[in-house]
Amino acid sequence: MAFGLLLMANVRRPEAVSDLSSQEAAIHEQVHIAPYEPAWPELFWQERERLLSLFPQLLAVEHFGSTAVPGMAAKPIIDILAGVASMEAADAVFERVLSAGYTTLREFNAALADRRWFMRSADGQRTHHLHVVVHRGRVWADRLRFRDLLRSNPRLAHSYSQLKAELAGRFQHDREAYTDAKAEFVASALAVA
Repeated sequence: MAFGLLLMANVRRPEAVSDLSSQEAAIHEQVHIAPYEPAWPELFWQERERLLSLFPQLLAVEHFGSTAVPGMAAKPIIDILAGVASMEAADAVFERVLSAGYTTLREFNAALADRRWFMRSADGQRTHHLHVVVHRGRVWADRLRFRDLLRSNPRLAHSYSQLKAELAGRFQHDREAYTDAKAEFVASALAVA
């Protein structure tokens, strides 16, 4: 189901969706790859500190995705991996994450067995994606392993950058297709490593 349709089905409570028009704009924004921004690590660290102060249940918080790879062009959205003891712990903080400035699509999260996904937006643009997963579980390990592969292997990082640029052009108006199209590259890199 497309994000837009999920949004329409989302429970529209004030604490869950503080600015519905901003959320809709963020969901439908185009896929845009920006040059590396040196401020991305600092933006991560600021949000990491805020999250750790709000949620003592978080066992660890890591920066992952392309914005975590120095020099790599990326969608200008900070991907954050937050580790908890179990998916029950992830569900226990769900409502409080919404109260902390994040929004989400409830039906989308209901379809995710291994993580809970949230986003922050400002002025109709996504700024952060928060993935709450089991600390040191498979998702945790795979996300960080891929990040570390990109950081340590310039050829792999260059190939991934080229793929992302091509896919952003092909799927400019379809974020889900863009993300799905990257999955084979990521799986292949992890299998070889």
